[in-house]
Amino acid sequence: MRSTLLLAFLIPAGMATGQVDLIKSLEGNQSEKAAEGFLFQPIVNLEALGIENQGASGTCWSYCTSSFLESEMIRQGKQPVDLSEMYTVRKVYEEKAVNYVRMHGSYSFGEGGALPDFVQVYGKYGAVPETAYQGLEYGSDINKHGELEAILKGMIEAVVSNPNKQLTPVWKEAVNRVLDVYLGDNPKEFEYQGKKYTPETFAEEVVGLKANDYVQISSFASNELYKPFIMMVPDNWAYGQTYNVQLDDLTDIIDAALQKGFSVAWAADVSEKYFSWKNGVAFVPEKEYAAMTDEERAAMFKGPKPERIITPEIRQEAYDNYTTTDDHGMHIIGLVKDQTGKEWYKVKNSWGESNDHKGYLYVSKNYVRYKSIAILMHKDGVPKDIRKKLDI
Repeated sequence: MRSTLLLAFLIPAGMATGQVDLIKSLEGNQSEKAAEGFLFQPIVNLEALGIENQGASGTCWSYCTSSFLESEMIRQGKQPVDLSEMYTVRKVYEEKAVNYVRMHGSYSFGEGGALPDFVQVYGKYGAVPETAYQGLEYGSDINKHGELEAILKGMIEAVVSNPNKQLTPVWKEAVNRVLDVYLGDNPKEFEYQGKKYTPETFAEEVVGLKANDYVQISSFASNELYKPFIMMVPDNWAYGQTYNVQLDDLTDIIDAALQKGFSVAWAADVSEKYFSWKNGVAFVPEKEYAAMTDEERAAMFKGPKPERIITPEIRQEAYDNYTTTDDHGMHIIGLVKDQTGKEWYKVKNSWGESNDHKGYLYVSKNYVRYKSIAILMHKDGVPKDIRKKLDI
């Protein structure tokens, strides 16, 4: 997922054109005084650290999963740490560059990533607190990765072109030097609360989570049920494994997890006209946006509306025809109900606090059924009957 928002949210500025277009497409998705039309009453409200802003970088995947792991620390009774998103981003840039060259350029390279990336880096390279690695060495107080990404891409494309007829042994070091200049030297050792750590010892002694405990789950009619598969999205550069469940299982799993105190990382399409960042609401109206009158469009977020019924076939069709795309990663931390009794998920975003709900969103279950790419969670949060089917 590659969302960006220099709106005080997350991706694109100087970023990829697709990111800029995505943000612009969201600017008109709002209704006046929408906050007055929805009365949300909390059912489950799990703890999380404060709202952050990914700036002009396509790194939502790192922000949402770092927030998720911070909440996992809270759930397990640990003192939560504000984890460095940019340490993980740096390690992913390094690994992507190696894979890009090994694949002779036939490979995805850029700022985007998938939910399992943070957990994979955590298990392999450890973790670093935000105070030890901010990744802002280029004179900005927010992330701006457009120039960095372009330079890295140019470098590895030059390597792949193989002008020397044989690769030199120093090209990886050249990539690392660029990352040092833009993000900061690779943190081999740092101090936290008066004690020295390496990223590996910090992950083991302070964060204390086990990377193998986390699973990614989705629902696609094109894949065998209750079996693992490789998610076919460009930003799944590491070919992370996903478990396939029935469509109703997807929201049942999230509901059960929240009720037991487990939050959930969430990757989804946010390019629809019925996703409103400004109003902090996303749902699936009965009518397609193109078929609505001007009055219906203006009133879309003024209060609860009836929703379209989502089937596995509708969901699969949207994925196959590119109307559901891998846009953005967020963090589901709660469950609420509106004044009609309908339940919604409370979602923590990484676009700053500039919307009606100070950085949070309320997303209907139908929207999750329709527009989810995948969820990532602790396997113990999955209901026992589904865990048994998945053999996890």
